[in-house]
Amino acid sequence: MLRLLRIRNLAVIEAVDVEFEPGFNVLTGETGAGKSIVVEAVSLLLGARASADLVRTGETLATIEALFEDPSTPLGAGGEVVVRRELTNLGRSRSFINGALATAGALRELSVRLVELHGQHEHQTLLDPLSHLSILDEYAGAGELVSRVAGAWAALRTIREQVERSRMDEREKSARLDLIAFQLRELEKAVPQPGEDEALAATRQVLASADRIQRLCEESYAALYESDDAVLATLGGVWKRVSELAAIDPQFASYVEARESIKAQLDDLAFFLRSYGQGVDASPARLQDVEDRLALLERLKRKYGPTLDEVIARAQALARERELLTGEGARLEDLQAALTDAGGRYLIAARELSERRRTAAREFARKIEGVLADLAMARTRFEVRFNASELGPEAWTERGVDRGEFYVSPNPGEELRPLARIVSGGELSRLMLAIKTLALNAQNDSRPHLTLVFDEVDAGIGGRVADVVGARLAALGARFQVLCITHLPQIAARGATHFRIDKQVRSGRTITTVERLGEASRVDELARIIGGNVTSEAVRTTARELLASAAASPESGAGSRGRRRPGGEEAKGESERRKSRR
Repeated sequence: MLRLLRIRNLAVIEAVDVEFEPGFNVLTGETGAGKSIVVEAVSLLLGARASADLVRTGETLATIEALFEDPSTPLGAGGEVVVRRELTNLGRSRSFINGALATAGALRELSVRLVELHGQHEHQTLLDPLSHLSILDEYAGAGELVSRVAGAWAALRTIREQVERSRMDEREKSARLDLIAFQLRELEKAVPQPGEDEALAATRQVLASADRIQRLCEESYAALYESDDAVLATLGGVWKRVSELAAIDPQFASYVEARESIKAQLDDLAFFLRSYGQGVDASPARLQDVEDRLALLERLKRKYGPTLDEVIARAQALARERELLTGEGARLEDLQAALTDAGGRYLIAARELSERRRTAAREFARKIEGVLADLAMARTRFEVRFNASELGPEAWTERGVDRGEFYVSPNPGEELRPLARIVSGGELSRLMLAIKTLALNAQNDSRPHLTLVFDEVDAGIGGRVADVVGARLAALGARFQVLCITHLPQIAARGATHFRIDKQVRSGRTITTVERLGEASRVDELARIIGGNVTSEAVRTTARELLASAAASPESGAGSRGRRRPGGEEAKGESERRKSRR
């Protein structure tokens, strides 16, 4: 669950802090105010690719920080996980999880537990039939089978390539061996190690700041241990007084009992500061060695990568290929037998996956029709169609032996047609919402602290349909934390917590702000959405009626967690208490 999002110098955002609540959170604002930047910030925290142009003009560093709450994760003390991403105007980025350096892969792995991001681009993926099997696999819970099929396909493909290379004529083989020998010499001379580039980048950061690190360590150690007013020395007097207080009032007893553990921690810190500061190599030669090694690894990644793991895998693949071409590996007859065996293992896994898909497809289609009925598409027919017969070896892929596509008929009397050819923008938005609702139901609340982010899920809809979609999002807010960017008052009125994103110009610079709205401000914001910049009392009355109607609805996000009071007073109090605890 996303509790706090802090953004500094990202695009048009100079400084923004947003405290989200459980349940249904809505974000509104004028087009271009910066709503998409908030979603972009969350995406960056989840490991999305960063670029230098995201850093605010005139600044050298952009930072995004988030505090997530998840009692089930082992990463966070007390169920809290702090994620930080830094972007420089040179295109570099660094990531941290609970203060420790982390890779983009680690961020993505963590994000699976914490956040699902659904943007406008994801709706468009429905128009690609190649995405349909992945959606069905997610619903069917076939992730393990999908991985088995992909692994079997990779093994089969590798043996296929070996068979093809073993059939080369001598001239082709000689030329290939020369190239392999050249590339292997380059790779074997470098001897890259897994994770070495990230470790060296961290080391470079330390070495570049060696003088400052040594100074800070020495000053901190002296403050704790060596100076005339050293903390550890003066603490003795403090503990003596606290012991006297404990003799008077037992409420101080627990602090006296903790005295030794606190002293031990401070001792550990003092000795670590001294040893760490003394161990930092401040020599320019060491820093140059690290820079040279990093430059070498970057050249290898550009040539054989783009990641160091892929460089290492490339070296291993070249070594295997050399063995094959020089006759040191398996003979062609052995490879043919291995190919047959790998094909058989692939088919066993692929057929099991195909059966799981076809069984799940019938239930999936029936449930999609039920959810669409709740989303004002009551007479829609939906079907998953597969290839009639099993695909031959030339058409096998890592996805299996199936081709599948969604067929839809949104209007009575019309035949089922490929989804990509018939749905409107509003229908596409509702289809994606229906699919995501089913996927979350299939997970059976296995991630109760999940945050769902919907970026303009209301594209192409309005009127009664917008109210229905708002009710569906509010219902999701009763089970998960939901963050939704919307332009529709029907959806905004359903929110338990409402934020307005504004863009202003100050001193010639564009500034984006995020404000949490109380009841009166919500009425004004809904009136703006309904009537534009010039609003009348009649429009405000309509806004109040929307809020009242949403609050009375059983699906309303306003009552989803029991957190909301008029004007956001209780939520604000909780926010202040959390700050004081931190």
